[in-house]
Amino acid sequence: MFTGIVEELGEIVAVELGADSAVMRVHGPVVTSDATPGASIAVNGVCLTVVEHDGQNFSVDVMAETLNRSSLGALRPGDVVNLERAMAAASRFGGHIVQGHVDGTGQILARLPGERWEVVQFTLPPQVSRYVVEKGSITVDGVSLTVSAVTDDTFSVSLIPTTLGLTTLGHKGVGDLVNLEVDVIAKYVERLLTHPSTNAELTV
Repeated sequence: MFTGIVEELGEIVAVELGADSAVMRVHGPVVTSDATPGASIAVNGVCLTVVEHDGQNFSVDVMAETLNRSSLGALRPGDVVNLERAMAAASRFGGHIVQGHVDGTGQILARLPGERWEVVQFTLPPQVSRYVVEKGSITVDGVSLTVSAVTDDTFSVSLIPTTLGLTTLGHKGVGDLVNLEVDVIAKYVERLLTHPSTNAELTV
């Protein structure tokens, strides 16, 4: 599990594309400082398993499902990515519950600069729109954010200087693709409310 607080801006070092998978090597000395094979690291919000590392770089296998459902398939050497290690049990919970399971992708529609912040508007895919509410939480490329406005097919967030400076969201432009993960609690609530037989079994 993650919290959506990016620890480091990493860089894609190499991408080896296979028929239905890819191996990516990522430069990230902070997140690899205590990594072991099998550890989980979120790359642009996607939970991936460390295959090997050398203290500066780590390698991960990316399956076809992940490549198809996220923006990772478009990454190339030199691209900058958000990195976060899995949350330790004793850590502060700085963001919200993030699983690293991408629900869909969106595109940046507009960037509206403020005095010290920016309002960024994204497209909102139909399959995830019902889980997004104003003042609720959403993960964009692994960054825990608060929804400032929402319509049927768009949502907006306000980015503070820290987020603009320390994550990829400060560098992306209109049309760029981002990974979206909605609050998992909303999905559990929907499941319970739409499956009454399951509710009955739980309350017996």
